[in-house]
Amino acid sequence: MFGIEFVPDEPVYKIGYMAKLAEDHGFQNIWITDHYNNRDVWTTLAVLSMMTNRIRLGTGVTNPYTRNAAIISSSIASINELSGGRAILGIGPGDKATFEKMGIDWDKPLTRVRESVLAIRAFLAREQVSQAGFKGAQMAFSAGRIPIYIGAQGPKMLELAGAIADGVLINASHPEDFKFAVPMIRQGAEKAGRKPEDVDVCAYASFSADKDPAKAVNASKIVVAFIVAGSPENVLERHGIGMEEAGAISAAISRYDFKAAMAAVTPKMTEAFSVSGAPADCRARVDELIKTGVTQIVVGSPIGPNKESAIKLIGKQVIGK
Repeated sequence: MFGIEFVPDEPVYKIGYMAKLAEDHGFQNIWITDHYNNRDVWTTLAVLSMMTNRIRLGTGVTNPYTRNAAIISSSIASINELSGGRAILGIGPGDKATFEKMGIDWDKPLTRVRESVLAIRAFLAREQVSQAGFKGAQMAFSAGRIPIYIGAQGPKMLELAGAIADGVLINASHPEDFKFAVPMIRQGAEKAGRKPEDVDVCAYASFSADKDPAKAVNASKIVVAFIVAGSPENVLERHGIGMEEAGAISAAISRYDFKAAMAAVTPKMTEAFSVSGAPADCRARVDELIKTGVTQIVVGSPIGPNKESAIKLIGKQVIGK
């Protein structure tokens, strides 16, 4: 299964056009990022529900800090109604650095995500909700069964996703990361008495495809730079990337010198943190990921040097293979 991520940093109707293009080229899920400085995720999903027919539509991902679980429930239920039952919900702990800028305390992420998922399920079932700080709150309309995916990175969040979610969205592009993550998800599922195969394991990958592999790799570099700068030491070690190399990229980004940050991205970094190159290169990596237990590939930013041509190319030569 293939999904695609769109960042609503462009006019919503343009995102809608790209969404329809993705639908027509074999993608099955669309994930829209939720960030305060871009277009609103729910408005974007509402427009996409009108501009597409079959593809599933979801948040990739929202969080329980900027959005209350009752509001998330009402919003995703409305998208489900508008789209004729095509909604999927991605929720995760969010980005601590972003919350600091917004003046929000990032407290107990594991507890907040767990309680929010359970509360959202109860809201969608039109039950009276008393967990997660609610006091008998209830939805006024029925929403049906909406799949819930948890955005996870660390061992405890991966286990939680295995225990309570329909799927897990993992920001990673390399098989080694999934050799670490998939057993954690399976462990969480088994502890909760679930079948591990019932959890959709998604590689939320930085993806860049072009007929010219050098152009594809170059387009991925700015995304890879941000991933390297934000990766914990154990992840960098897993891929043989030194803290000094990562520190130089982080310093360049902090002074908004993106040219220097991209110049410092090495081939080893693009190999570790992106699926990039000609379609055949991308398909080879996809096959490697599937062997580790990945069941959905999410084609994330930048998609390619030219999004429109990359969507067509991926549809024909990566999904179609």
